[in-house]
Amino acid sequence: MSLLNVGSRALLANQVALQTTGNNIANVNTPGYSRQSVVVQTMPGQFTGGGYIGKGVDVQTILRNQSDLLTRQATAAAAVDAGNSARSQSLLQLQDVFSGGTSGLGTAINSMMNALSDVVSSPTDMTARNVALTSMDETGKRMVAASAQLDDIASSVNEQLKGDVNTINQLAQNIASVNDQIARAKGNGQPPNDLLDQRDQLVRNLNKYIQTTQVTADDGTLSVFVAGSQPLVLGNKAGSVSIGDPKDFGAASGQKSLLFQQPGASSMQELSGTALGGGEVAGLLSFQNSDLQEGYQLLNRMATAISLSLNAQNELGLTLDGSMGKALFADVAPAQPTAASTNTSAASMGVTFSDPTKLSANSYLVSFSSATTGTITTQPGGQPENFGGPGQPTLAGYFSSHGLQSTLSGPPNAGDQFLVDPMKGAAAKMQAQQLSPTQLAAASPVNAQMGAANAGTLQLASLNATGQPATTGFVPPPSPVLPATTGGGVTLTFASGPPATFTVAGNATPLMDVSATPPVPLAGPPYTYTAGQAITIDGWAITLAGAPKAGDTVTVGNALDPQYGDGYQRNTGNATALMNLRDAKMFDGATLSDGFASAMAQVGTRTQSAQYAQELSSSLAANLEGDRTAVSGVNLDEEAARLIQYQQAYQASAKMIQVAQNIFDTLITSMGH
Repeated sequence: MSLLNVGSRALLANQVALQTTGNNIANVNTPGYSRQSVVVQTMPGQFTGGGYIGKGVDVQTILRNQSDLLTRQATAAAAVDAGNSARSQSLLQLQDVFSGGTSGLGTAINSMMNALSDVVSSPTDMTARNVALTSMDETGKRMVAASAQLDDIASSVNEQLKGDVNTINQLAQNIASVNDQIARAKGNGQPPNDLLDQRDQLVRNLNKYIQTTQVTADDGTLSVFVAGSQPLVLGNKAGSVSIGDPKDFGAASGQKSLLFQQPGASSMQELSGTALGGGEVAGLLSFQNSDLQEGYQLLNRMATAISLSLNAQNELGLTLDGSMGKALFADVAPAQPTAASTNTSAASMGVTFSDPTKLSANSYLVSFSSATTGTITTQPGGQPENFGGPGQPTLAGYFSSHGLQSTLSGPPNAGDQFLVDPMKGAAAKMQAQQLSPTQLAAASPVNAQMGAANAGTLQLASLNATGQPATTGFVPPPSPVLPATTGGGVTLTFASGPPATFTVAGNATPLMDVSATPPVPLAGPPYTYTAGQAITIDGWAITLAGAPKAGDTVTVGNALDPQYGDGYQRNTGNATALMNLRDAKMFDGATLSDGFASAMAQVGTRTQSAQYAQELSSSLAANLEGDRTAVSGVNLDEEAARLIQYQQAYQASAKMIQVAQNIFDTLITSMGH
């Protein structure tokens, strides 16, 4: 009987081994399946006077071949790769908005500015004027189209985020359900391998969307945490996540936040984007809150600076019918600061544009530590800068250096915050306003005449209205007092020096040095004359070349005075000033014509960096997944060899039973005789 029992146990053990091997082969392509193997042990021997006699073999357990360390490492690496991949793919879409080529926004801007050169060459040519205005209309349309593309990307990212959080919530519920099944199954004393595989696969799937950490409890359940320490799954209970606007500034911030609700809790809390780590949601939030916002800021700054600069200059010129020019593009009204929902005072903040050449492609978070001090953090991703303290700029001084004029209504309390994003939506509103060629203000509103008795070599280099300083703006030179038809104007009278000097008569405001910030009165009279250096008077600037003799004069008059006739129609002073804006340093040192190329470079740098990070993380994730599957995966060659091994063992066990049966039959037959 002992030999029969040994054979029976061996037969059953090898049958289990064959079944396990067959199960491995059947699940070779099953995602998340871990190779299983039979663990057998020797049955305790039976003591006899001749020693211990073996009683065969027994199946101890079915072992699940896997490494917790490799599984966790591969899961974490896959989460980082998913985040980098999502951000990289979104940045490629953003890069398409800031692309070059003839259909790009940069080409439209350069064509617009270059078209003004034909107006300068022939101010009365209607075709040249039409081309210039049509180019402006095309620039506005492309700016609006680019803004709409950014809106489409933002909408797509938002929908993708909503889909991702729904998937996260479903996976969390599934993990909680499997946890409950594992806890129940653990009571039988053997590991539920298939359930453990299912849970690990769910965790891997979850980490594609949000990076997690896991802790195994004594009852076999797995607790899953997000953002470092927030419990998404505890035992058989699951929390939930959703996408919403940030608490402080809501939709005005243009950003999105991941909101988290713990298992059994009734309130939501906002998770920090930097704490999320990897996962597709983290990558998309990083793109939405940083990369896309930079794209909006770059585009809106271009629209704002171009509109303000060209509008201001055209409004300083004369049209063909002798009227002062009007805005070329729709008026750019700054978006006013948004107070945080947590503010405890009734203070409000306002901003206006003061200098389009100083605007930064940022929004600003103003945080007050007292009524007059605090920090300003550029968004996105800037470092806090202090204001209001000793040796620090005032709030107004800081914004003045960034092309803005700020005001405060009422004292803020410590802890109050304001989000300043004055250029928000500017690109979407950029629309050409002047479509009639006569409305292009090509002529300067001022005219210069050299004194008839001049003996020096003075020559007019340039004359145009500037509107500077902004506190006084443009003031036309005085016209002749009727009934006189000549005279009037502002007269500069020179002394030969050295150094050469001049005095001014007829001006309405003091001469200012506009190169200083803020402008200061020019030292004089008499004022020092430097050839080639602009002289700013009453919001217009004259540049002279050559050397004067004592008594030489230059008179600057109103171009509409009868003494100048219709000469203003052939004057191109303001068209030249408009064209010269092409080379004005306007975008962090880049000229207006190079501004789009600079924006392309910024977006391109971000995209290249994201692609490099994605390639690196993808390689690391693939290597770690390879290490994991080397332990857990099914090798068909190996399983085929084991199948033959266990088959032979099974046949040998069956033979052992047959032999035992024959012996038993012989014994019974012998005893019968």
